[in-house]
Amino acid sequence: MTVREYFQDIFDTLTSITTGLKITLKYFFQKTVTVQYPEQRLSFAPRYRGIHEFEADKCIACDMCAKACPVDCIYIDKTAPRKIDKKTGKAAGGELLRYAIDYSKCLFCALCTEPCPTDCIHMGKLHDLSSFSREDVVVEFAELAKKGLKTPVPLWMERNAGNIGWVKEELERVKAGVLPPLGGDIPQIK
Repeated sequence: MTVREYFQDIFDTLTSITTGLKITLKYFFQKTVTVQYPEQRLSFAPRYRGIHEFEADKCIACDMCAKACPVDCIYIDKTAPRKIDKKTGKAAGGELLRYAIDYSKCLFCALCTEPCPTDCIHMGKLHDLSSFSREDVVVEFAELAKKGLKTPVPLWMERNAGNIGWVKEELERVKAGVLPPLGGDIPQIK
């Protein structure tokens, strides 16, 4: 190694360190873009597709959603044919024994919502269905409807409702059986 190469290596090292420090200092004084979830609410893109919201009293169990599902993750059982009662707007006839979605298979493609003639299944706003087993990700919507729910209540939501304001509001909405705003929160043009 010559003296010239030695000093060139020192110069290259100092240049590299200086460049790295410039980049570090540039980002050090900028406002952070990280969302401190769950303390801060995540903002979702318009038409976000989360865990389904299901209105069992409107479902006629026609199997159109299950037929449209590309991964066969929707399971429906009924006792007899169902149809919509014109007076009440609710399904009448046979009993809906089972309406389940296996979220270990679900692609969240929303193909199940399009063919529904009664518009009883919607893509919701909840995004986290953490669980301790694979059986817990199969959501039995018919059982939830008996409890007055349209979507499952995630564990994290129940645990953090007392500490975080927006979680408490969302938990109250879910437990009241109120659907989230539909149409991806896109305002209607008048």
